[in-house]
Amino acid sequence: MNNYLIVNANLVNEGETTQRDVLIRNGRIETIGSGLSAAGVSVVDAAGRYLLPGMIDGQVHFREPGLTHKGDMATESRAAVAGGITSFMDMPNTIPNTLSTAVLHEKKQLAAGRSMGNYAFYLGASNDNLEAIKALDPLDACGVKVFMGASTGNMLVDDPAVLEQIFTHAPTLIAAHCEDTPSILENEESYRGIYGDAIPMHLHPVIRSEAACYKSSSMAMELAKRCGTRLHILHISTAKETEMFSDAALKDKRITAEACVHFLHFADEDYATKCSLIKCNPAIKTAEDRAGIIQALLDGRLDVIATDHAPHTWDEKHNESYFKTPSGLPLVQHALQTVLEHYHDGIFSLEFIVNKTSHKVAELYNVKERGYIREGYWADLVLVDFNKPDLATHANSLSKCGWTPFDGYEFRSSIAATWVNGHLVWQDGQIQQGVPQGMALEFDR
Repeated sequence: MNNYLIVNANLVNEGETTQRDVLIRNGRIETIGSGLSAAGVSVVDAAGRYLLPGMIDGQVHFREPGLTHKGDMATESRAAVAGGITSFMDMPNTIPNTLSTAVLHEKKQLAAGRSMGNYAFYLGASNDNLEAIKALDPLDACGVKVFMGASTGNMLVDDPAVLEQIFTHAPTLIAAHCEDTPSILENEESYRGIYGDAIPMHLHPVIRSEAACYKSSSMAMELAKRCGTRLHILHISTAKETEMFSDAALKDKRITAEACVHFLHFADEDYATKCSLIKCNPAIKTAEDRAGIIQALLDGRLDVIATDHAPHTWDEKHNESYFKTPSGLPLVQHALQTVLEHYHDGIFSLEFIVNKTSHKVAELYNVKERGYIREGYWADLVLVDFNKPDLATHANSLSKCGWTPFDGYEFRSSIAATWVNGHLVWQDGQIQQGVPQGMALEFDR
């Protein structure tokens, strides 16, 4: 049964928090009100806990196809719904790379019936798939992903003529990873000369430097302005980059940007204890950069919050060689809790968090009938308990890789329940039994 009546909830939605009941029938929100009752439904007493629209994660790497020893649609979506993420958008650097509509449709088939959350996929860009990008149906993909810098995989677009054509002709927004490859390679060789392959991990943000990030992201912005591109720059990691973005309303922007949860939590001082477990691209940088990213979110210069969830196995992350240790970390299970820590610290309001993790993501990607708690919308909901702390450990990690960068951290809130398309998929620390109920996201474009 996917008919529920949630009563006595503090509903956080569209800029306000109100005491409401929510009636769910046939996967959708039928009624929002007070003192509701209904026959033939399961009643869930929220008991004053907080009901939010499920987080929509605009950037994940669920590793399927081709890298399923690290993660897959089933395992990573399970971790996601446990963390209150009800929809995700998966990146193209799988094996094979998602460079054609054929692979795009294959990934949708892999998710159908196996993903616990709702799903969409990016078409990747390369130096030689311009025609596939031009032919893309805007309803088939959440966006076109361009690697304007070296990262995991081999999808770097480094031909300026091709890049300009992609920026001119992409039929959806372009989501860009921005780091300047020549700068990074020069830094790598400099430190290789000192340390060989055993470069200390705390030098990762020096190698993948502020300068490398700023040079690439500023170039992307200049190109987008020249070509009239709808550009979205992913995982901003420096305070300097945030200064380039406008604080205008999202609807008035052609260029937007994203913050990721690990850049809101960690800083370079954490390499001393976390070491390679927090190695990612772009690199986690200074506490001052973290503060700048938080301020840019508050100011409206950064528009949404995502994860860049990218699991690797424990053994892979503990390679003795800096160069052979892959970048990326599993994040979806604790992403929303990480953001909520800033609520507990008095920095973000709940309404602000919902805006950045749900409302604005739906608006930015034109997601249809999700991202808000509205009558007629799909019932993607998360119930948060602020009176029940949650200790993150490797042992209770649900990602296939079996570890978490938050090991030993006690979050001050917990995810009490998650609904996806009206189905209760997570409750009281347990995945609920039943067939995964994730659906392909639809777009209003």
